[in-house]
Amino acid sequence: MKKILQDLLQSRLDAYVKPSVKTQRFFTEDVERKIGSVQKRKAEIVKVSGKGKIIKSFAEEDVEKVQYQVRMRYIINQSDNIFLEETVEERQADIFRSTVVDDYPLFTEADILNREEPSTGNNGVLVMYPEEEERQPFYYDRRKAVRYAESWWNSYNPRYKKFQDNCTNFISQCLHEGGGPMRGYPNRGNGWWMRNNNWSYSWTVANSLRLYLQNSKTGLRAKEVSSPQQLLLGDVICYDFQGDGRFDHNTIVVAKDIYGMPLVNANTYNSRMRYWSYEDSSAYTPNIKYKFYSIVDDY
Repeated sequence: MKKILQDLLQSRLDAYVKPSVKTQRFFTEDVERKIGSVQKRKAEIVKVSGKGKIIKSFAEEDVEKVQYQVRMRYIINQSDNIFLEETVEERQADIFRSTVVDDYPLFTEADILNREEPSTGNNGVLVMYPEEEERQPFYYDRRKAVRYAESWWNSYNPRYKKFQDNCTNFISQCLHEGGGPMRGYPNRGNGWWMRNNNWSYSWTVANSLRLYLQNSKTGLRAKEVSSPQQLLLGDVICYDFQGDGRFDHNTIVVAKDIYGMPLVNANTYNSRMRYWSYEDSSAYTPNIKYKFYSIVDDY
């Protein structure tokens, strides 16, 4: 079984850099999107490696179904500058008489990012009350925020509550670990906070965090900028994949490529050093809209 999965994974990896008759069946839409996205950046995938881990296996009639997780590493060359991008996905291989008859993701990124977010009881609407709290100066340590994003992009810090759809919770943690002060407790519709197994909508819901960053005048706050090149490390990008006005996803900037374009980390569909536009994602649509927020502090 292990050898069968190893051969399967290697064929999938080869599809990115060694197109052949053998790898043709693995040249799927997600592979095509990834290659196209990298080429659009005037870059090239020069090597792909992966490490798989079996989650569980079970039989249905004569077919063995193996669910596994794979961590993919893409080495990308952009004008002789090397970047390492990583993603994690869960897949299932259907094996009949020692032959893989099918292999597919358990959930696509579109499935995951279009799921409903943690229940709010308020449809995730952020209510902006008058800001009565005294303004407390703070310093946003961008290096700490990025270090946290690099440390926890593919795992969960036990000091914080974990959610099935964890993307905004992860971004909030990064912002807080960088020095962003919580405020608004215990009103879930106001401020930005997590405390005593409770949290504000803005801490966990993508659209609510976007509204908070857009409107906050004290504590953690941000200014909207017009282009991704204007963002700094530790800043936030918000994504509205359908272009319907409700934002679905958030990422944090952890690096820049040679053209000054952001590379980002994210949770839920865990990824690291990914190109900011998400054009390689199954969730991407031509209607996508972005918001770019640069964190503002008092220093």
